[in-house]
Amino acid sequence: MATVHRTTMEPTKLELLTGWLPKQSWYADSGQTPDLVKAGGFRLDDPEGEVGIEFMVVADTAGQEPVAYLVPLGYRGAALEGVPDEALIGTSEHGVLGARWIYDGAHDPVVLARLRALLRGEAEPQQQSVSDTPDPTVVVHGAGADQGADVRINRVLRASEAEQGAPGRLVAGWTWPDGTAVRGELAAVASR
Repeated sequence: MATVHRTTMEPTKLELLTGWLPKQSWYADSGQTPDLVKAGGFRLDDPEGEVGIEFMVVADTAGQEPVAYLVPLGYRGAALEGVPDEALIGTSEHGVLGARWIYDGAHDPVVLARLRALLRGEAEPQQQSVSDTPDPTVVVHGAGADQGADVRINRVLRASEAEQGAPGRLVAGWTWPDGTAVRGELAAVASR
């Protein structure tokens, strides 16, 4: 089980994402600098204990209406080889672990493997900010992705949780800046 350290990161995750998000093709540009707040998320454990895995939901409050984004993060102790340059969100100095390379999990093979395992029902989501504590609010509807299944990560989140739908849908919650708690589909097995 992963340990969540109560320490500092310089720069913070939100500071790194403020510069990275506007460069993404799926970013809903309001014409203003993003004003990000942490809105939710969860963690997955790397069985090897090498990569920190977090599925972070941030809300951008810069526009007229807030927009929620899912950013899967892979925290590494060294640079990841063989990924495009844009996969690196940035580097940060962790108060306990030292230098961390923070990658967009959509390009990190360990993050993607653990997401597939979760969609197969073979990984247990963990609370985002508490060590060794399962998060029962993260639900996979109709687990069943095969080993090599493609996964679709929903970057811009919509609030809804239909019980019907294709198998292999990951549903979790987040909180809007006004305090309203909602749920929606974060990821799903992609049809081939």
